[in-house]
Amino acid sequence: MKWFLLFEIVYLITILVVVFRVLYDTRSGVKALAYILLIILVPFLGMFFYFFFGINYRKRKLYSRKIVEDEILHQRILSHIWNYSEQVIHSGLLSAEHFNLTRFIRNSSTSPLTGNNAVKLLLNGEEKFPELLNAIENAKSHIHLEYYIYENDDTGNAIADMLIKKAQQGVEVRFMYDDFGSHNLGRDFIRKLEENGVETAPFYKIKWYALVNRLNYRNHRKIIVIDGEKSFIGGINVSDKYRNDNPAKNDLYWRDTHLMIEGPATFYLQYIFLCDWNFCARNKMQFGVNYFPIDSQKAKITDELVQIAPSGPDSKLPVIFYSLLEAIGSAKKQVLITSPYFIPGESLMDALLIAAKSGITIKLLIPGKSDSRIVNSAARSYYKELLRHGVKIFEYKKGFVHSKVMIIDDSLSVVGSANMDYRSFDLNFEVNAMLYSKTLTQQLQQAFNNDLKQSSEINPMDWINRPKYIHLYEKVVGLFAPIF
Repeated sequence: MKWFLLFEIVYLITILVVVFRVLYDTRSGVKALAYILLIILVPFLGMFFYFFFGINYRKRKLYSRKIVEDEILHQRILSHIWNYSEQVIHSGLLSAEHFNLTRFIRNSSTSPLTGNNAVKLLLNGEEKFPELLNAIENAKSHIHLEYYIYENDDTGNAIADMLIKKAQQGVEVRFMYDDFGSHNLGRDFIRKLEENGVETAPFYKIKWYALVNRLNYRNHRKIIVIDGEKSFIGGINVSDKYRNDNPAKNDLYWRDTHLMIEGPATFYLQYIFLCDWNFCARNKMQFGVNYFPIDSQKAKITDELVQIAPSGPDSKLPVIFYSLLEAIGSAKKQVLITSPYFIPGESLMDALLIAAKSGITIKLLIPGKSDSRIVNSAARSYYKELLRHGVKIFEYKKGFVHSKVMIIDDSLSVVGSANMDYRSFDLNFEVNAMLYSKTLTQQLQQAFNNDLKQSSEINPMDWINRPKYIHLYEKVVGLFAPIF
């Protein structure tokens, strides 16, 4: 009996200590509540989930070295490109309603607003990969790739063969891949690249003895920089499944969005790559003007203004999350959102509901069928409240929509790697491009409208009148959504 009493006391103390740790360590109140409920209801499972997925090491040892090295590199680059960005800010091309947004991104990440960019919209892998291969083939100085998912398949091998060809021609080639997202690459694939002159680096390599530390904070970015002049950014990883021109390889239509950028916006993507590379690679890169060829840029300022918004566990603020809130708050007419994973949390929900009640048209496009049934149900737990406030919700039916796009009115749009969920906002390394351009916004809205033709709109009354047990299931799943 005494042993049982002792066990109960130790058990209770353990739960209290873990609950205190959750409250102390978790910035999001909703997320903390989800973990506490799970720990109380299913103690052992809850504690396992928290210690495996929830511990926030990011303000301690985990990225202290990266933060310091990033700051040193940043100071060198800052003096090199900052003067150029000043003329863009004062050029008169930026609409007044976007001043606060650009200032926030600049002040919180030091990412400058850039002009003189030529941006090409790439829809799906069948448009992206030919452009990427062509850019790699024409590289003269260096090629930098950074991917979350890179598959050892036809698409991945075609790009790898081109990288090897360029490395053998004397071009600097660096290939960085997330060790979790690209776990299927295999050692033979990496060895082939290295033996042919390509430098490789796994981002934050997963090790069994440090699995708790390393599983959460993954590099979800998709960045390619060619010669410091051309870059690619968006949601498309390297895999056969991202292209729809070979049904034998992929029977699921995959809808995604990417950008090809030529111009000074490439400089900040280059800076991000250098910081990430120096964090995880043995062979560190040194700052060089060849990586930031300002002299090659034309003097004329165009109306395609681009600002890169990065975010990650090493950020002082969740830059991407706050930039989306600011963008929604600046809307006057419409907010159009496409996201494959939609777990917005209280702040983003409030921003959308306030905008909808202010008479702004809000349209949300998410997958009708997701690659995660639980995440899909969690997303649907938010539908009722959104529909009640006039938000129009569409589910994509043609295949799987993986685009991460937001359109504000007719002059601001966002394309990048970040989903609208806690993992992208709080855990992963992400990067978005803020496009202050009527031309690009119009193109993205055209693509959005075309996607709506392949979607079905949720009828508010039909949705509310579904069986109560379905609503209950979605609510329960949604309650624990912050820990997915």
